[in-house]
Amino acid sequence: MKKSLDVTIVGGGFGGVKTALELAHDPANRITLISDKDHFQYYPALFSTATGHDHRESFVPLHAMVGHHPNIQVVNDTITSIDTSAQLLNGSKSYHYDTAVLALGSVTTYFGIEGLDTFAYGIKSQKEILRLQEHLWKEMSDGSDDEKHYVIIGAGPTGVELAGALGHYVRSLRKEFGIKKKRVTINLIEAAPRVLPRLSEATSKKAFRRLRSLGVHVEVNKKVERQTADALIVNGRPLTTQTVIWTSGVANAPFFKANESQFEMNERGKVKVDKFMRSSDHVYVIGDNADTPYAGLAQTALHDAIFVAKHLKGNTSPYKVKLPPCVIPIGENWALFEWGRLRFYGWPAAILRSFADVIGYHDVLPIGWAMKAWRAQSKKQLRMPETIES
Repeated sequence: MKKSLDVTIVGGGFGGVKTALELAHDPANRITLISDKDHFQYYPALFSTATGHDHRESFVPLHAMVGHHPNIQVVNDTITSIDTSAQLLNGSKSYHYDTAVLALGSVTTYFGIEGLDTFAYGIKSQKEILRLQEHLWKEMSDGSDDEKHYVIIGAGPTGVELAGALGHYVRSLRKEFGIKKKRVTINLIEAAPRVLPRLSEATSKKAFRRLRSLGVHVEVNKKVERQTADALIVNGRPLTTQTVIWTSGVANAPFFKANESQFEMNERGKVKVDKFMRSSDHVYVIGDNADTPYAGLAQTALHDAIFVAKHLKGNTSPYKVKLPPCVIPIGENWALFEWGRLRFYGWPAAILRSFADVIGYHDVLPIGWAMKAWRAQSKKQLRMPETIES
């Protein structure tokens, strides 16, 4: 007789939600999903929500994702420690687990650069997006025609996507407030020798040219040294700005450092796992938290979740690394696509990105909610940011 599973999952992102959904197909299984948020964040769309699109493309209530599975219990709590010998997870209360899946995601790190944690804005959470939008509205609400200078730090996918979209959003806001004369300046700062340094040089060059065509000033090989209330110091040179957006730098969830006696970690703080994604007996670690080649990408978290669910159901095949495709939109109706040696750019890649988002939403959402989230991408929201809801 097939044994039912009792699995406790920590983390309400791609990895955690997908694991829960895969296991919930068998009604005999019992799944507890513990998250410190009551909503799911669709990270590929955060840059879009930050630049004026409907918040529903990025934030979906967890109950909408798993509520149609009665064998999934959602618990809102912050897990701070684990005792692997006693099989206990501890938050506001303790939770005994038969099997635990840890998918806590990443957090922002500023690499100790002075002032960034105080003055810089971010777009990696609902709270950060709200703070940025409030700032943009406030500095334009008086209708002044002062020239504005915006600086984005980090030319990875998020920084490049944001740089491609920010100019259009700011110009739309200026039009909304009747500001016409002065120009908008956007700088994209990168410490590496080129933008999108993890992709091929050919793709990097295409991205650079596209950004330049959109009026973005791209600066590479630049070291950010500190930030003040009115300037960013880069290579000893001050850039006058009151709007710095940090998109670079992520670190493993601090939970693992706080519980390092329970895990074996690499030099980057990622958890070492065996060929079945286990860090120890009864504990799986997936997604951003695991020491695997493509950790940090949504597609990798989904791949990990499907693998762990299959292993829990009895599959004995070892984990195989899977190279995820990369599709990065840069401005309207333009994107780049790279998957190994396969590369193309422009409107065909933009269409592919749109289809990829449909698939991405449906990976974790019922089809009705998936289509609602996807359609929200086309809706501009030039309104006071306080109207954003979970």
